[in-house]
Amino acid sequence: MRKRKFSARAFAARGLTAGLFAAALIGLSGSTAWSAPKDLKWGTGPAGSSGGKALVVLANILNKAMPEYRITVLPTPGAVGTVKGFAMGEFDGYYGSDVALQEFHADDRRFKGFKAKMKRSPVQSLWTYTLDTGLAIKASDAGTIKSWADLNGKPVFTGPAPFDTRKKVENALHALGIKHIYREVALATAGSQLKNGTINSMIIYAAGGKTPPPWLSQASLAVDWVQLNPTAKEIAELKAKGFAPKQIPISNFKKKDTSGKTVTLLPVWWGFDVGLNVPENDLYKMLKIIDEKADELAKLDPSFRQLAGGNFAKFEHQALEATWELVPIHPGLAKFLKEKGQWDSKWDGNIAKANM
Repeated sequence: MRKRKFSARAFAARGLTAGLFAAALIGLSGSTAWSAPKDLKWGTGPAGSSGGKALVVLANILNKAMPEYRITVLPTPGAVGTVKGFAMGEFDGYYGSDVALQEFHADDRRFKGFKAKMKRSPVQSLWTYTLDTGLAIKASDAGTIKSWADLNGKPVFTGPAPFDTRKKVENALHALGIKHIYREVALATAGSQLKNGTINSMIIYAAGGKTPPPWLSQASLAVDWVQLNPTAKEIAELKAKGFAPKQIPISNFKKKDTSGKTVTLLPVWWGFDVGLNVPENDLYKMLKIIDEKADELAKLDPSFRQLAGGNFAKFEHQALEATWELVPIHPGLAKFLKEKGQWDSKWDGNIAKANM
């Protein structure tokens, strides 16, 4: 009899414990700790490009620091496709440049008529580096090709067709009235194609003017190339037409080159952006993490070096000075920059709203 009473009590205790545990599970199921992470499908450039490499590094940092999100990096043929994909709801984040957003804002060129069919507007939320772009030729051609104008009528690889770095160089050549022949080749064969004369010039670029993309390292093994700088007259004309040429040590591309020579490059602003699908406070948290880990990011991928050394908020400010009118600014970025004293009140009217 005593044994039965004990068993009944034990059974009741077990039932109560199980019930309390089940109730606890139900109570916690709606909390961040127990909820499944929110997937973020983030588009970027192809494997071997600066954007493809950089987003993998950034995603690894954010996935560890923000378990409420799960970022998946999706390489694409070119960044412009990620901007369009985001606007059509195919991606949760995109890889955007000022070149693409200028065309979007103007409803021009690659974005002609696109606004009429898009589902949501691109939003600028994170600028990460500039890609500074220029041109190179085979070293043995340096005696005959001495200016950008010398590329008239010659085959030039300004980059893969979808690349915005290509658009920057194409726009600059067009501004100078240079009628080259665009010839597309695979990134993996660019160096050998330059060596054998299939092309007379190829694009070169570096993140922040210091970190070339992986494909260019491969090209450098295939051909002895030298920079092709625009002449002083061409530089003056580019400046007059809104370009901002800058001089970068050639040693940033070729570490063993101690000549002290420079290469003339044109900067393109680049960033990894989300929209209002990521709420204001979540993006604010994301930006705080990037600010705290900027030095670590720069060590993992030197492309991010412009954010390091406490310069992250300042870099965002500099980028917005050039881009603030192009597409709406994420309220999370506005909150972060106001806190850092890097917000300009003239941008107030372009903060993204829920109905955009």
